Amino acid sequence: MTNSYAENAQDGRHGADATGAADAADSRGAADATDVPGASGADGAAEAAATARLATAVRAAEQALIEFEIAVETFRVEVENFSRLHHQRLGPMYARLDELDAQIAEAVAARTGDPEDVRKAQEARAAVLPMPEVEELFHGWMGSDGLFPEAQAMLTEQPVQPPQKVRPSEEARRAYRDLVRKAHPDLARDDAERLRRDAFIARVNAAYAAGDEAALGALTREWEAGPVPAEERLSASEELYARLEWLAERKEMLAAAASELEESAIGAMIKMAPQDPDRLLDEIAEKLLADVAEREAYLTQLVG
Repeated sequence: MTNSYAENAQDGRHGADATGAADAADSRGAADATDVPGASGADGAAEAAATARLATAVRAAEQALIEFEIAVETFRVEVENFSRLHHQRLGPMYARLDELDAQIAEAVAARTGDPEDVRKAQEARAAVLPMPEVEELFHGWMGSDGLFPEAQAMLTEQPVQPPQKVRPSEEARRAYRDLVRKAHPDLARDDAERLRRDAFIARVNAAYAAGDEAALGALTREWEAGPVPAEERLSASEELYARLEWLAERKEMLAAAASELEESAIGAMIKMAPQDPDRLLDEIAEKLLADVAEREAYLTQLVG
């Protein structure tokens, strides 16, 4: 279901291989140009052949970078969705455990009267008490993200809709990957084309993050009906080298983003069950419920 960093790194190595191929191609081209006897026509042919090989290596590096970026973005969406589900399902259990810990600390302090126990109880209670937020200013009608769903429902006379579980389907994943491979901004050869592709890919990313398969289908049809990109023309070798350098910098940035995702708490959890993260939520929920029951029993014993 998810793209592990191992897969991302493999894609990154493809980009590195392509870059290395470019260096090797240029070296061979330079050798060809040097070894061919004097005629300027032969020198020009050797230089053109070296530039062609370098251009091929650049295209390979571009495709490797796009695949790497697809893997990173796919994993980012998975982390974001899993984080939302984790908060929705397990948040109340964590809150209940915090409340029980505060009650247990208060019960221990009341029994012993020890100043250290009193301090611990006060700290535990302070950790449970919410900090003043925007919600208090607007009496439960509005938070930092705007009107609460209940308030919006009262104003519009619409029923309250529970948060939807968002996880892109396999069809949505396939459509997303195909669109990014076709319309990625890194394939543009001029500023106008890059701007057009940037705007289009932003819409593609939004549709994929929402798991909107219909929107992705519409975007696919829109791209296919759009203007045909101009034929690629071989650039000068200096421009191709600059392009390879930019691709290498972009790959390093994506690798850092992928590493940050994998090292996050949610990313680490997904790595534990990449094919079935819902099962991991079930296991955590079961453990939390057991912890709640244990603390409730202990609290009953203390105040009994």
